[in-house]
Amino acid sequence: MIYLNGQWQPLAQASVSVLDRGFLFADGVYEVVPVYSRHPFRLDEHLRRLQASLDSIRLANPLSQAQWRELILQAIAQQDFADQQVYVQVTRGCGPNRDFPFPDPVQPSTLIYPMPLITASAELKAQGVSAISREDYRWLRCDIKSLALLANVLLRNEALAQGCAETVLLRDGWLTEGAASNIFAVKNGVLLCPPKSQLMLSGITYDVVLELAAANHICCEVRPIGDSELRAADEIWMTSSTREILPITRLDGQPVGSGKPGALAPQMDAWYQAFKHNVLRQGGAS
Repeated sequence: MIYLNGQWQPLAQASVSVLDRGFLFADGVYEVVPVYSRHPFRLDEHLRRLQASLDSIRLANPLSQAQWRELILQAIAQQDFADQQVYVQVTRGCGPNRDFPFPDPVQPSTLIYPMPLITASAELKAQGVSAISREDYRWLRCDIKSLALLANVLLRNEALAQGCAETVLLRDGWLTEGAASNIFAVKNGVLLCPPKSQLMLSGITYDVVLELAAANHICCEVRPIGDSELRAADEIWMTSSTREILPITRLDGQPVGSGKPGALAPQMDAWYQAFKHNVLRQGGAS
């Protein structure tokens, strides 16, 4: 069951107008909330990021945070699987025709679509994954969680076509993020990550990793990371709400460090899992 524009309905029966601006222009934003044992993880942070994305595209939020929370909890309860990824989308709705100016009045289209959550297996974390690197040719507002993901789709599928899990993006020689993840590196025990900017999405898991590093006294440097420094790293990780923390052990066919997950990746993953379970014991509050 999904929620679409005020109605609960089976996914197979849901539809939107061909004049919806999300369909015509990718004029909308989205969020993906991980759910463990029917408890949404860091829901308030996801809803705040949704609000920030809506503000950035000048679209009024059609629901209050309390309304979003209640609807998401209802969506979770209606599914027959406990671990979920809840996709939330808001578009600018329909205009009288296909035209660039915003319609007046605006009637946003809202979607809540739960799917099964599949995270990385213990075996995959133990062996790590391969990635390729490419020039980041996306637009300059990657901090907006926009529906306009064609560049990300192309970049990610280029990796998949080569048997790799992710494409690591560099803009003018500087690390930004992955096609569908944030990227961390480790050198000599120091955790490195690029600073938040308009060139990357501020990840919820990115924030948790930095919080856990500070709580466990791991030296961390948030600063620009160049191409050569990235390739000389002892460890590289990809992080996201669905993949959590996943080591990258080969980049462009070359081993990262020893070619096996380093010491800090499994330690950070253990801290992350403990943090996650503690959050769940508190009923999902972060």
